[in-house]
Amino acid sequence: MVRPPSVPRDALIAEIRRLLMGGRAGVLSTTFRGRAHWPYGSLVTYAPDTDGAPIFLFSGLSDHTGNLAKDPKASLLIERALRHKNPQQGPRISVLGTVAPTTAKRHRARFLARHPGAARYADFGDFGFYRMDIDRVHLVGGFARAQWLKAADIAPPPAAVRAVAQAEAGVIDHMNADHGTALDLYANTLLRRKGQGWRAVACDPWGLDLMRNDAPARLEFDEMATDAGGLRKALVDLAAKARAKG
Repeated sequence: MVRPPSVPRDALIAEIRRLLMGGRAGVLSTTFRGRAHWPYGSLVTYAPDTDGAPIFLFSGLSDHTGNLAKDPKASLLIERALRHKNPQQGPRISVLGTVAPTTAKRHRARFLARHPGAARYADFGDFGFYRMDIDRVHLVGGFARAQWLKAADIAPPPAAVRAVAQAEAGVIDHMNADHGTALDLYANTLLRRKGQGWRAVACDPWGLDLMRNDAPARLEFDEMATDAGGLRKALVDLAAKARAKG
């Protein structure tokens, strides 16, 4: 029997981060309230927090919201497998954790930045924001690429999370006000996305989220940013790379 080649741990962690930070929707599995405790899956949209924790906007009338009120444990399946001819060869992660309501303005802002259409109903009385506190993640990256990892294995240092979260709004405003040409250059040259008028909507230690006409694009940094200076350096370096490539 031929043993498949092992994949470096750092590569597996990087793949988990790309799936988690680049995703917008997944299947949320909760425990259906009632005696039988059936597993219940529902399609939901999410936005990653600065540390990757999924943020949701739920209606109080949804079954999964009622399920979480009784048992906050849940699993979120995020995949890029269906685009493959054989979906079993595509990457996917199951994110396990507990989900709780949040009233943090930053969580609201991150979700609506990723899903601007949700602003139409985000303030309805029966809607509220929620955040998953990740416990562990299971990656299936294709053949012989399965791995369980704890939340601490994939998250950046807490100090970096705080520093980047504090700098995010200023960085986004500055890029949109003064560096629109660079944002288009990122999208057109580095990401091969068409059109002008791309805007920055969110950032985190691993990358920058762009959007144009509600179409998202994800730009990964070459290395993790740990503070405002690191964010600026990452964006300057990527602009130089895009100009050289263009």
